[in-house]
Amino acid sequence: MRSSPLHPEPLDPGPVHPEPPHPEPPHPEPPHPEPPHPEPLRLEPRLEPRLRALLEAGDFLHPLVDALGSPLNVLLPEQLADNLARFRAVYRKHHLSGPIHFAHKANRSRALVRRLAATEAGLDVASLAELQHVLGDGLTPERIIATGPKNRAFLWLAARTGVAVSLDSAAELDELADLVRKNALPRVRVLPRLSGFRAPGVTVLSRPSRFGTDVGALDGLLDALERHRDAVELTGLAYHLDTVDLNEKAVALEACIKAMNECHRRGFHPRTIDIGGGFGVDYLADGAQWQRYTTELTNAVLGHRDPLTWQGHGYGLRNEAGTLRGALGLYPAHRPLAAAAYLDALLSHPAPTLGRPLATLLLENLYDLAVEPGRALVDQCGAALARVLEVRRTPGGDTLVRLEMNARDVSLEEHGVLMDPVLVPRPGAPAPAAQAAPGAPGAPDGVHLIGNLCLEADLITRRKVFLPRLPAPGDLLAFANTAGYFMDFSADRALQQPVARKVAVHRQDGAWHWRLDEQYWPIDATAPDTTPDTTTVAEEQGERQA
Repeated sequence: MRSSPLHPEPLDPGPVHPEPPHPEPPHPEPPHPEPPHPEPLRLEPRLEPRLRALLEAGDFLHPLVDALGSPLNVLLPEQLADNLARFRAVYRKHHLSGPIHFAHKANRSRALVRRLAATEAGLDVASLAELQHVLGDGLTPERIIATGPKNRAFLWLAARTGVAVSLDSAAELDELADLVRKNALPRVRVLPRLSGFRAPGVTVLSRPSRFGTDVGALDGLLDALERHRDAVELTGLAYHLDTVDLNEKAVALEACIKAMNECHRRGFHPRTIDIGGGFGVDYLADGAQWQRYTTELTNAVLGHRDPLTWQGHGYGLRNEAGTLRGALGLYPAHRPLAAAAYLDALLSHPAPTLGRPLATLLLENLYDLAVEPGRALVDQCGAALARVLEVRRTPGGDTLVRLEMNARDVSLEEHGVLMDPVLVPRPGAPAPAAQAAPGAPGAPDGVHLIGNLCLEADLITRRKVFLPRLPAPGDLLAFANTAGYFMDFSADRALQQPVARKVAVHRQDGAWHWRLDEQYWPIDATAPDTTPDTTTVAEEQGERQA
């Protein structure tokens, strides 16, 4: 029989001693052999009450997928409001003010934008279409900031409607000023984006970025802003770092505070520092599972255990003559310091050269703080559902589970996030057999999840996934917490397969209700969400993170 994580090659435990009929005399008991089947390497998702209650509602989800097709994206707009409250609680803790902008690129949903429009939050838009979208779904221009690469149409609409612009370069500033003058547009609020931060005497450098003006070229940027005073108004500075390192972000924020002071010395009156996003999400329920999996993945790459991935994929690790090489190219799926708690830690962090907490420096200078969370603001806001079509065993002993979705419909692998789906059994399915042997029907089993495209590379997961029991055709697999970047960032119509529809759901009067994403408006939920303990959990977490 082929060796696998569930059926390893038997180890020789040494001489076997039959159990005596009477108690053994007092002498050391021989060591027990290792169990024949190792514990499954689970990576269970973290589920807060509202999302957990939804995924336990199989009698609601199965008819929904039957009616609207697989895959199906299910959204929880009310969770977005809870997450926003947690971020705002951190502001209150540090006595700060300023806007919280949702990074729209994380999800195209109209329901999420409309739910945000009913709060005090704003939107960060990174394309012309995103700007058109949010203007049509309830956001007023003063609550919108235009970021990312911009063409002339994007700049024109932002200027025409009074949207603030995060400037990527001096050339973009020149183009925007030219548009304003030629089209007799009002002055545009701008926040130049800076990069290339350095801390004198501190061995911390921010990683290179293709966006923003190097902070060393600030004088030249301010010269350009002086030339264009008739077309733009400098209201602040911005940065965004693609890192989870608090030290790097502290260097950047302190440098921006110093740059703001230089702006005031030059006669400008900026008030806001926009630190972008990158607050992260804690995807897994158990950090020990993450540590165990990454350890066993290393052992598998080195050949010390059976492979855990399709065709020995190492997620960036490789075996060179028995030596581990490369770097693990995965998102840190277990991040206990994430989202609003990460912002709190950053604001409490001492400035690298000035020494005082960064929040204190902002307060001392009367500066506002702006943030642009993406995945952190839609944490726990939805799931992607897929119907199981086929379960089969390969000649090599692997179990393949084919889903009615493809890897682009739930791009966890593309973004380096490892997380188990939740099994939602079809109504009336028999309960799994108790304590069945691994690999047997109804028992925990390692499976590969494959998609519906006629491509060898269409793997929903490259790794072997361990589920509570072997799925059966007709079951659903729910990929939890996918609202941030995993639902539609990469979705397309390859092979003319349908793109997943979206529905917005809420719980009212003890029952789940749904609307198509484009038909949802905040007025639909006319009574409080009745998911057990959701409000309490949101308040408790907000207080703890603050």
